[in-house]
Amino acid sequence: MKIRVLGSAAGGGFPQWNCNAPLSRAVREKRHGFLPRTQSSIAASADGENWAIFNSSPDILTQIAAAPDLQPRSGGPLRHTPIKTVVLTNADVDHIAGLLSLREREPFLLYATARVLKTLAENSIFQVLNPEVVERRELPLSGVTELEGPAGPIGLTVETFAVPGKVALFLEAEGEENFGTAAGDTIGIAIRQTAPNGTGKTLFYIPGCAAVDDPLRRRMDGGDCLMFDGTVYHDTEMADTGVGSKTGARMGHMAISGPGGSLEALRPVELGRRIYVHINNTNPILDPGSGAARTVREAGWEIGYDGMEITL
Repeated sequence: MKIRVLGSAAGGGFPQWNCNAPLSRAVREKRHGFLPRTQSSIAASADGENWAIFNSSPDILTQIAAAPDLQPRSGGPLRHTPIKTVVLTNADVDHIAGLLSLREREPFLLYATARVLKTLAENSIFQVLNPEVVERRELPLSGVTELEGPAGPIGLTVETFAVPGKVALFLEAEGEENFGTAAGDTIGIAIRQTAPNGTGKTLFYIPGCAAVDDPLRRRMDGGDCLMFDGTVYHDTEMADTGVGSKTGARMGHMAISGPGGSLEALRPVELGRRIYVHINNTNPILDPGSGAARTVREAGWEIGYDGMEITL
């Protein structure tokens, strides 16, 4: 199974278009080690020919342009794409806005929970993806689904499970933080290559998570690779850097550091590899020479970047 990180940043990307904070300036100044990052998404394939995209970020066109495997094949039909499937983990803008760039009556299958599909159906702009062309299929909150493209199975299965999270910002009721998981606001996904005996190496993809509990730890234990929510290093870092007031928790993302942070919460979980993705532009791990980046690396974590490739 081949996996490519298409986008490793949180919403807004890195640098964010209107951010003039030191980390964003370092990217614009092309300082050594500071890598630009697009918004959160990965791609996976069982055969290198048929691909599934997990979350469709506003940067999807840039991401496809940087990934030859996702581009129309030389000598192929005039209209063609290796992208057969799109899977959504929630309805955040940085995960669904790219769907608008995948119009042009190109068939693929779109998978999401009932909650997310309802959000798309109630926003008429998403009708540019005509359901008669782009079939929408519901993902269960708990269970295994064999992914298909327009011509049938693509060799991948996903096991879906609810994780602590939050409704998308544009769906929040006024005055309410409106956290929730039972309704299918946020899911995690275990991605596996379809195997005759039902086994296969597992990538856990959880780009948004508000907390890690014992059932989630047990589920991930023994996994081959985890790509996990690395939005903020400190819960209060947006206020600390002067660029915002919301905490990580208020945005539905657990911090990396501190008591109850993901470094601590996931330390006892046995994993082949562990990689932070969905990294906010305020997160000090984006500076490869920072103490935060050293702490993360010394704890056995990798810091995801656009174009990162993994084979399982």
